[in-house]
Amino acid sequence: MVIDEQKMKSLSAKLVQDEVRGRSPWADARKRFLNNKGAMLGLIILILVSVFALVGGQFAVWSNEELDFSVMGQVAQMGQPSFENGHYFGTDNLGRDLFARVVQGTQVSLMVGVVGAGIAVIVGTLYGATAGYVGGRTDQIMMRTVDILMSIPYMFVLILLLVMFGRSMSMLFLGIGLISWLDMSRIVRGQTLSLKNREFIEAARATGVPAWKIIIRHIVPNLLGVVAVYATLLVPLMILTESFISFLGLGVQEPLTSWGALISEGAGTMNYGTLWQLAFPLFFFVITLFGFFFVGDGLRDALDPKER
Repeated sequence: MVIDEQKMKSLSAKLVQDEVRGRSPWADARKRFLNNKGAMLGLIILILVSVFALVGGQFAVWSNEELDFSVMGQVAQMGQPSFENGHYFGTDNLGRDLFARVVQGTQVSLMVGVVGAGIAVIVGTLYGATAGYVGGRTDQIMMRTVDILMSIPYMFVLILLLVMFGRSMSMLFLGIGLISWLDMSRIVRGQTLSLKNREFIEAARATGVPAWKIIIRHIVPNLLGVVAVYATLLVPLMILTESFISFLGLGVQEPLTSWGALISEGAGTMNYGTLWQLAFPLFFFVITLFGFFFVGDGLRDALDPKER
């Protein structure tokens, strides 16, 4: 009888724990995200594209810089996609394997998107949280600075930075990241204003916790949901920006390549019937953007307080 009572107590405790765990906001958000078919489709797409970028080069017969002299000057006839000669996606006008170049372009474009979005998220979150928490004249000065910067054409500033300081990968990362944090700062600042008078913030302030610790330990962690949603939507924006810059010839330079550079090269040879040079990089570009947008929409719906 004693054993039965102990089993019943342990079972009751487990049921209580499961119920409490089920009421967790993060658990509810995860469940809604996993039940979102669009979000799961986007997540699968991003996983497949990431796997292609990481291990795709292992399946390439040719390197991205190696020239196949047998197809040079005869791209329309001999540079077509073929498994016999190892050019799965065909070749470009110089006889370079397009499969290997698409793999490298995927790596570069994803890196630019993730790193650029990471810089924008870090700078924008800290800037907006500081402005919203400190308030007063400091908040006014900081946000008027943001308004002034937002009035300057985004693409003009990026092109100017690349022309003045060189068209290197590091400058591309830095330029895209440092001019895309403005919207993030305004979003975070608005969320911070609604958090700064909450009870746990008042308790931390009453115990003498410094303002910078309150921002880092209490404000920022409670903004992770909003930041995560915006970050997933910011990555495709970074990829689009890099692709446009590379399309203009101001992005990554040879021997490196990206989706934008490959699409530019493919668009320039469409009149010669080499549609594969445009189709393959454009395919990866489009499905990746759709993947990020689907995941971003799924996170937004999962973290929406109205859905809880």
